[in-house]
Amino acid sequence: MSDLPLRKKFSRSIGNGALGMLTNGCRPITLNSRITHVQHLLFLRSSPIIGSMQRSTNYRLHRATLKRSAGPKESAIGPAGLAIDGSSGSSMYRQLYDRLQSAILEGRLRAGAKLPSTRILARELAIARNTVMGAYEQLLAEGYLEGKTGSGTYVARTLPDAVLNVTAVRTAAPGKRNRAQLSRRGQALATNRLGFRYSDPPRPFRPGTPAIDHFPFDLWSRLLAKYWRREPAGLLPYTDPAGYKPLRQAIANYIAAARAVRCEAEQIIVVSGAQQALDLATRLLLDPGDEVWMEDPGYNGARAAFLAAGVKPVAVPIDGCGLDVARGEKLSSHARLAYVTPSHQYPTGVVMTLSRRLELLRWAERKHRWILEDDYDSEYRYASRPVASLQGLDKSGTVIYCGTFSKVLFPSLRLGYIVVPAGLVDSFRGAKAVVDRHCPTVEQAVLAEFIAEGHLARHIRRMRMLYLERKDALLEILRRELAGALEVHSHEAGMHVVGWLQEGKRDSVVSRRALELGVEAPALTSYRETAGGRGGLVLGYAAYSEPQLREAVRILARAIE
Repeated sequence: MSDLPLRKKFSRSIGNGALGMLTNGCRPITLNSRITHVQHLLFLRSSPIIGSMQRSTNYRLHRATLKRSAGPKESAIGPAGLAIDGSSGSSMYRQLYDRLQSAILEGRLRAGAKLPSTRILARELAIARNTVMGAYEQLLAEGYLEGKTGSGTYVARTLPDAVLNVTAVRTAAPGKRNRAQLSRRGQALATNRLGFRYSDPPRPFRPGTPAIDHFPFDLWSRLLAKYWRREPAGLLPYTDPAGYKPLRQAIANYIAAARAVRCEAEQIIVVSGAQQALDLATRLLLDPGDEVWMEDPGYNGARAAFLAAGVKPVAVPIDGCGLDVARGEKLSSHARLAYVTPSHQYPTGVVMTLSRRLELLRWAERKHRWILEDDYDSEYRYASRPVASLQGLDKSGTVIYCGTFSKVLFPSLRLGYIVVPAGLVDSFRGAKAVVDRHCPTVEQAVLAEFIAEGHLARHIRRMRMLYLERKDALLEILRRELAGALEVHSHEAGMHVVGWLQEGKRDSVVSRRALELGVEAPALTSYRETAGGRGGLVLGYAAYSEPQLREAVRILARAIE
């Protein structure tokens, strides 16, 4: 076997100068693969030239090389598993770092395994040694590798991700499926009947969206910053599940003045929006299999909450006076709860008359039933003062009243409230604690000050004027552009109108065409539980400027054709 490779390796270990001295005036030494570590050491110690170099850096490196050859085997990792793609947009250093980290986390490089030296790995991958050194140093700094002086670099015994992540890194083989299934309750809960769009920005005519661009963000941010600057230690620990007490008091004062709701602050439970209020009320007041009166057409969020709890919604028709109580008693005489939106029925916009409200209250008192009043956007009434709440007429404690700040402020705030009879306060507080402990306290504190200082009332007044202008603009555009194709009656409240299609026109088809063209106009039938009835489109206007509404109507006209 040729001695040239070993001579080259040896020359790198002891230095080119030493090799020159060995071959210039001294007898050349032939090294071959059969030489042993001991023979090497005897030669080095016996040579007068090399003896003077025993404490030199190159000599120590040579000894370390010999020591490593007798130590632990290097890892089985090969260049194929760490292949670097020169055409990739990622740097070579980053690619090598990612591949080594993945090999460690996936177990291909086991704890305690020794890595190749930076020189050897650089040669095998045909990359610069500095690139390998950079990747090693980063992994050393992050705790994936550990260095042992004079021995080499090893995979750390305790990995950082193994401490932080308890889930296994490896996933099931493709196509392999866990046979465990959702429970019936889980399937009902996971079924999305709400039609939510989780990522698309609002576009005409999506209903239920306020004019977020007109919200006083500067004022809100100053209030929020003020609380954080104070280092609000009292707001950071766990707190009362019923909510921040000053906010509950502010809400009680506000709804007493604006909605004629009769309650004490202790009766208010702060929740994560109206949807959680519906969920809590359903869980606490109804059992699986119970029947509940549901307005038809009606709010799909309530229907979803009932179905998720195993409750059976009974579709009770709406007429010009609101929910038909007499019809409800014929359809389900055993219903334990009636869900209503009496101040502005969703989605038709009908306002429940006083006589019908009293009839519904008498039914609840006589039958010992509950009424769940959803007062979702009643602040926005344009022709007269807002209609008083149903709860304000209740004398027997049968009404649970819920409201939200999503429509008057902004949806992502996720704060609402539920007003419960005094005898149910502890039950709702306990249920709220189980569900999510409590709502974020700092945001509650900011909202409490926002209400107490009159900012909420002023904002609602401004939005009432803005929404009135936008409603009138939409009605005028619809009458001009869609006369004869879409019949629209003036609504005196809310944030949307209903456009009625010609008889025989399928609203689901029109709605689907409009969506394909870039306009959201939910079909009225999507809110119905029973088939039949005239088709219509629910058209939200609050969040959209007049030019946006004008362009959206032109698109809608194409969908109706």
